[in-house]
Amino acid sequence: MKKLTFGVPEKNVPTKFCDGLNYTETAVSYPTDKIEFYENSRGCCLRFPLGKDEHVYGGGLQTVLFDLVGKKLTLRTNADCEVKTGDSHAPVPFLVSTAGYGIYIDTARYAEIYIGSSPLLLHEVGKTDDSLGTSTDELYNNEGAGGNISVQIPSAKGVDVYIFEGKTITDIVAEYNRFSGGGCDVPEWGLMPFFRMYVEYRDSEVLEKARSFIDKKLPIGVIGLEPGWHSHAYSCTFKWRTETLYPDYEKMLKELFGMGYHLNLWEHCFVHPDCDFYRDILPYCGDYRVFGGAVPDFADENAVKIFSEHHRDKLISLGIDGFKLDECDGSDFTGSWSFPNMAAFPSGLDGEQYHSLLGTLYARTLLRALEGKPTMSLIRSAGALAAPYPFVLYSDLSDFSEYIRALCNSGFSGLLWTPEVRYSFGADEYVRRLQTAVFSVMCNMNGWNDPRIPWENHGCENEVRELLNERVKLIPMLKKAFMRYRTEGVAPARALVSDYTNDAETYKTDDEYLLGDSLLVAPIAPGEKGREVYLPEGNWIDYHTRERVRCGRFEVETANIPVFEKAGD
Repeated sequence: MKKLTFGVPEKNVPTKFCDGLNYTETAVSYPTDKIEFYENSRGCCLRFPLGKDEHVYGGGLQTVLFDLVGKKLTLRTNADCEVKTGDSHAPVPFLVSTAGYGIYIDTARYAEIYIGSSPLLLHEVGKTDDSLGTSTDELYNNEGAGGNISVQIPSAKGVDVYIFEGKTITDIVAEYNRFSGGGCDVPEWGLMPFFRMYVEYRDSEVLEKARSFIDKKLPIGVIGLEPGWHSHAYSCTFKWRTETLYPDYEKMLKELFGMGYHLNLWEHCFVHPDCDFYRDILPYCGDYRVFGGAVPDFADENAVKIFSEHHRDKLISLGIDGFKLDECDGSDFTGSWSFPNMAAFPSGLDGEQYHSLLGTLYARTLLRALEGKPTMSLIRSAGALAAPYPFVLYSDLSDFSEYIRALCNSGFSGLLWTPEVRYSFGADEYVRRLQTAVFSVMCNMNGWNDPRIPWENHGCENEVRELLNERVKLIPMLKKAFMRYRTEGVAPARALVSDYTNDAETYKTDDEYLLGDSLLVAPIAPGEKGREVYLPEGNWIDYHTRERVRCGRFEVETANIPVFEKAGD
């Protein structure tokens, strides 16, 4: 990898807050002399050469975009984006190319990136084909346009850029992940199925459901509690709702732990005035409120200390070892409830920068509270250099194709993603969604908005039991994949193009993914009986039947989820 400095970079950038940053300079073959830099009235700009046959991926957790050539991205932190703008729960200014290189731009700004989609510069006019298309698709298609990758970084007068190289995209991303400190390791219990309880259950009802899972031989390892456990949830008090739902929460916790469960608590970081540490943390908060609560500045050591020590002393000391960190993204598409970009924080961050950094800083703060206690937690936002954090992204969206695409894209950017099982209209949909969750990095079922247990409601308990037992059988393989993530930086879930970078058939494949070292997963959408599958060149066997399967394209029809395993010669 190689670091290049252009102009005068800002001080508050992701690398500043990356505790395990691991930079060792090596020679690169990338033509760094062809990178252009200049300042303009909006900040600073970069231009990188882009070959006509290149395909580019990354930009964070994109749910509606895949191959980015011909696209414009604005890397804003936003929840539930369903348009092709680049907005994301977890935007990351890291791009990786089929031409053997990756580019990380070290900024917390909302960078605008044109990937072969910007108009050609005046001196480049001779490079284009002057033939005119005869349809709107031809007229507006920029794919394969070549030219350059143009980047505008607002406000900044300079920036550091890191170049990574490798034979495959997997190699390049692994180097980026090692640069961030290596991927996260996770405890085996964190790979067990999760079930999040209905938000208005009482402590006695939580115990009743937890016992029923054991009685019915449903191997659920982690119980999640949603906002109802707080005495006030929007904003948060981080205190138990003892007057109504949780009068005997300590008894509940003791019994849950006695049954072998781990507990994961929902929260967000906006601090209600009734919180015990509200007055202590107030001087170290931003100048805008969210949901009536103060916004801690996790770039300020004082805020980190107060927030983490409360969690350590009041929650983690009870045996709790996981959290679901909600609402730490943006809200331009969800009601504009979050702090504005013009907000100011004691550390010197503005609102734009803090939106980009909040997810990873929040996760970092909770890891401080856990003091080395292993966890597998959830988070609604993350960003650059997030690979070392054992926090899995999730979303309130539920489109099936977007969930699979996000799974593919997560592996390009040092992120983890769960295709959480939440909404379903019947047994077929619930089972199809659960199939994908079982064959992913986290098997998370969320029943927060319905007092009925979903598989009982839909009449598919036997199918669910079978799938959850399949998940348990996968744990040794998943644990091995996470160990490789930790030591080598290889993402546990990846798009096909990541490993098969020289196979042009994979360049648009955003509905299949690789899991661990040997599995290829091709989920079937709810309501469908089958699908077309593409297997890259090699020896494959059907995971379920153990029969040999030819590579290439073919149709498959099954009530199960198509999974294929690499076989020896």
